[in-house]
Amino acid sequence: MEPNPRPRRTRLILALIAAGLLLILVGVGVYGLLAAPRRDALPAPAPSTSSTPRPSEAPPASDEPPAVRLTHNPEQFARSVAATLFTWDAGAGYGPLDIADVLLEVAETITGEQNGLASDIAGYLPTSSAWAQLRGYATRQSLTIDSIGVPDGWADALAQARPGQLLPGTTAFTIDATRHRTGVWNGQQITSEHPVAFTVFIVCSPPAPEFSTGPCRLLRLSQLDNPLR
Repeated sequence: MEPNPRPRRTRLILALIAAGLLLILVGVGVYGLLAAPRRDALPAPAPSTSSTPRPSEAPPASDEPPAVRLTHNPEQFARSVAATLFTWDAGAGYGPLDIADVLLEVAETITGEQNGLASDIAGYLPTSSAWAQLRGYATRQSLTIDSIGVPDGWADALAQARPGQLLPGTTAFTIDATRHRTGVWNGQQITSEHPVAFTVFIVCSPPAPEFSTGPCRLLRLSQLDNPLR
């Protein structure tokens, strides 16, 4: 079966956003991991040559990005969004735009926040140019969630929101996690770990014609490492 065509508008939005980030990300070579043996960025080569990644939420296993699990459970949905956002294999048959498309397919459409969400997602993913370099190092990324919960600041946000400003069932989950990367440098496997924190804003409304129908939907993402607390 041929894959469904990706929306042209989605790709245009993300291409424009990626262009703005290109100079920054190309400047670090391969998006912060396997560019060159920099002491401040790379650990010593691992003694084993095994390609098995560290434990993670959902290791890449196919030529498609991991799908977001459709569920009415807010925390499970937030976890699935995080796994799709951070779990990728640069050597597989997909790229950053495909990952973004998967996330935009579960976006909340009533609020008109899709363009903002596309910008949010682009801030988490390598550019196409950086992805091509990552592929050359067989780079894989995964995520281990260390903690997840509704931040204390969300209660203040709800109290300050104007009537009707937020859809019923809108909530936020702040995730503290560890990002894992593996790759091959000079014939040896190396690994990298980095703490990350972010907030996933979602809508889990009861089915109704004027709101989201069915499972939870993705509304926005915080800036990476600048979560709501």
